[in-house]
Amino acid sequence: MRHGDKQNNLGRKKAHREALLSNLTCQLIEHKRIVTTLAKAKALRVYAEPLITKAKENTTHQRRVVFSYLQDKEAIKELFGIVAEKVAGRPGGYTRVIKLGIRPGDAAETAMIELVDFNEIYGKANQEKKETAKRTRRAGGAKKKADTPVAEATEAPAADTAAETTEQQPS
Repeated sequence: MRHGDKQNNLGRKKAHREALLSNLTCQLIEHKRIVTTLAKAKALRVYAEPLITKAKENTTHQRRVVFSYLQDKEAIKELFGIVAEKVAGRPGGYTRVIKLGIRPGDAAETAMIELVDFNEIYGKANQEKKETAKRTRRAGGAKKKADTPVAEATEAPAADTAAETTEQQPS
């Protein structure tokens, strides 16, 4: 019986599963995105995200802990260098799983798993959102009352200067 066992065994023994996830994680770190089956992508997310969190703290101990999982010096250098630098401000959720459809050969559901901060397409849209400060409920009411008159005052002169520039151009 497997009561309360939430581990997805992926049809493999423990050693084979750990080797598979270690290799997939090394490839994800190296290439920033990989295509695999949906089940492997979901299992990889659970395996890789704690390692990326450990990489944010660049100490000898954390390097040794992560190396015990990955056993790849190049992946460790990449993880603690470039990847850790990009995800430093992110509190979690370093990977994204996107479903791709069914593979024709065996009808397996495929998915692409990628590191979120390395996708330039989604990154440009999110940078505009990051510029606006995130407000909490507690401070939101007091700031809105203080910001409203200031925002109206700054918008009025901007409209006047735009009207002046249009008047000067035809001359």
